Amino acid sequence: MKTTKFILALAFVFLTFSCNKEDNNGSTISSNEVAMNAKMDIANDDVSKIVEDQLTTSDGISGKLVPATSLFLPDCATVTRVPDFGTVITPGTLITKTIDFGTTGCALPNGNVLKGIIVITFTYQPDATSHTVTYTFNNFFHNAIEFDGTKTFTRVMATSAANPNIHPIVTMNMDMTATFPGGEVVTRVGTRVREIIEGYSTAIWLDNIYEVTGSWVTTFPSGSVQTSTITTPLRIRMNCPNIVRGIITIVRNSNTATLDYGVGECDNIALLTLNGTTTTIILGN
Repeated sequence: MKTTKFILALAFVFLTFSCNKEDNNGSTISSNEVAMNAKMDIANDDVSKIVEDQLTTSDGISGKLVPATSLFLPDCATVTRVPDFGTVITPGTLITKTIDFGTTGCALPNGNVLKGIIVITFTYQPDATSHTVTYTFNNFFHNAIEFDGTKTFTRVMATSAANPNIHPIVTMNMDMTATFPGGEVVTRVGTRVREIIEGYSTAIWLDNIYEVTGSWVTTFPSGSVQTSTITTPLRIRMNCPNIVRGIITIVRNSNTATLDYGVGECDNIALLTLNGTTTTIILGN
């Protein structure tokens, strides 16, 4: 859900915070911290796409589409599987996929360069209503930033207030530790929940509409802590390059700002409100 345009909008918020000298403890966000936060957002989005992509292939869990090949990975990434590809798998089989981006740099379609390995494991249960996927980083770098640890990804088939029909609801654990090239360590803890609210019953990707909720806390090397919460669900339409609806509330020390994406129109405008002042933000062309 996080595009470069989205990151630029958030960067504006963070830079605005850094200009406010009236916070409780006198600390401000530096331009370096703004860059770190934005890079972690981009990395988290890419990892989410990779894990989800590997669950839409023909050996994955039950889903809307089950193509035999990846929809997102470039040719420079190799995927191996246990059991081996070609082996008939039955319900209850533990599947391990190793996604190897090599050691020299493998560019995703969006231009971000990855190195190292992501290992995902899950149990093949095509008729189950809930699946948990474990994914582990092994010497994994996203644009020269190293990410460590083992994370979880949960997908349930359920109903919700947003969609009364049975549909996938995906929760991504965002417990991340990032080590930047200069040695700075930044952590982020939180969850990101995405559910499809329209288009699941068809075989057309462009009619899909998603809602995203969640919150996360980012801790910077200085010890500064920042909280971001989606207070009105974000809406993502696959036929639109930008977020079309929803509000994110961002809190840092005594500062609170909101970023409002509007009421559903496919445009490049969001409204930033900080200290009672609202400014129109242009997200892109």
